[in-house]
Amino acid sequence: MSPTKPKVYIVGVGMTKFCKPGSVDWDYPDMVKEAVNSALDDCGLKYADIQQATVGYLFGGTCCGQRALYEVGLTGIPIFNVNNACASGSSGLFLGKQIIESGNADVVLCSGFEKMAAGSLEKLASPIDDRSKREHYAKIAYKNHLHSVHNPKSQFTKEFSLDQVINARKIYDFMGLLECSPTSDGAAAAIIVSDRFLEKNPRLKSQAVEIVGLKLGTDLPSVFAEKSNIKMIGFDMIEKISKELYAETKLTPNDVQVIELHDCFAPNELITYEAIGLCPLGKGHTIVDRNDNTYGGKWVINPSGGLISKGHPIGATGVAQAVELSNQLRGRCGKRQVPNCKVAMQHNIGIGGAGVVGMYRMGFPQSAQSKL
Repeated sequence: MSPTKPKVYIVGVGMTKFCKPGSVDWDYPDMVKEAVNSALDDCGLKYADIQQATVGYLFGGTCCGQRALYEVGLTGIPIFNVNNACASGSSGLFLGKQIIESGNADVVLCSGFEKMAAGSLEKLASPIDDRSKREHYAKIAYKNHLHSVHNPKSQFTKEFSLDQVINARKIYDFMGLLECSPTSDGAAAAIIVSDRFLEKNPRLKSQAVEIVGLKLGTDLPSVFAEKSNIKMIGFDMIEKISKELYAETKLTPNDVQVIELHDCFAPNELITYEAIGLCPLGKGHTIVDRNDNTYGGKWVINPSGGLISKGHPIGATGVAQAVELSNQLRGRCGKRQVPNCKVAMQHNIGIGGAGVVGMYRMGFPQSAQSKL
C-alpha cells in the first residue's frame, strides 16, 4: 500500500470583484495584491508566513507571478507561474497541494489572475448535444444569472428572464450573449496549509477546509480520433479523473450538496453533468427538467453565478471556485448560502487540454460548530 498522504487545508481565501475589462483603473499586480491581502486577512497570517507560491494566468509574459506578488512582499520564496489555459488557477492549487504533501512547505499561497482585452466571442464554436433542447441551455444560463444576484463579487448581478436569455443577441448559431461567459478582469487567492501547521496554529481549525481530493488530467486519444465537439471539450478526460476522484476520496456525487462547475458556455455545463457522473450519459437535460441544479433540488450548481455571470478572468477562475466552495462550507455566503452544506465539488477545464476536479469539506467540523 502507498503511504497515506498528509492532509491539506484551505485556511484563507480572498478575491476581487470580477469586472468588465477596462472598467476599473488597475493592472494585474493591483488585483493580485487585493486578493492576496484579503486571503491573508481572512486567516490572520502575514505574507512572511508564506513559504512557496503558485500564480496562474494565461495572458502575460514570463514571471508575471513574481511581478504581482512583489507588490505584497519581497521575501525570496519560490514562485511558480502556471499556464494551463482556463484551468491555470486550479492547476496552481493542485501544484500547491503537491508541494505540501511532499513535505517541502507547510504554507503555500495559490493565486490566479487575468487582465483581459475586451472582444467578441463570435468565432468560438459551441459543443452542441442534440439530445437536449434549446430551452435546456437557456435555463442553465437563466439559473446562473439568478444565482449571481446575491454575489457582490460577481461581474453581473442583474436577474434576467428566461425570455431575455433566449432572445439575447446571438453569438454562435442559436447561442446568445447571456449563455456565454464574458471577458473579465480579476484575481483570487487561497492559502493552503499542512496538518502539521494547524497543530501549531489550532485557532485556524475552525475555518480550515480540507481538500479531500484534487485530480488533474489531460486529453485522451478520443479528442482527436472521434471528430466530436463533446470529446473536444475534454469529456473523456473529465469522466476519467472524476472516477479517480470518487475512488480516492470514497465520496460520490450523492454525498455532494454544492458544485462549482466550469460553465464557459451553457452547453458545457449540461454536458459536464454527464461527464462527472451526476446522471447517465445522454440524460444531462433531465437534471435541468427536475431543477436538480439549483436551490431546492439535489445539488446547487454554480451558486456564485458561475463563469457565465460571476465572470471568467481565466487564470483566476479555478481559484475563485475554491474561494466560493470554502465560503459555502464555512456558511459565509448570506442569501446564496446552500443549506446543510457538508461536501463541495469543483470542476475546472482548459481546452487543449487540462482538467481539474476536486472534493472539499470542513476539516474540523466540531471546531467549526464550537465557534458558532
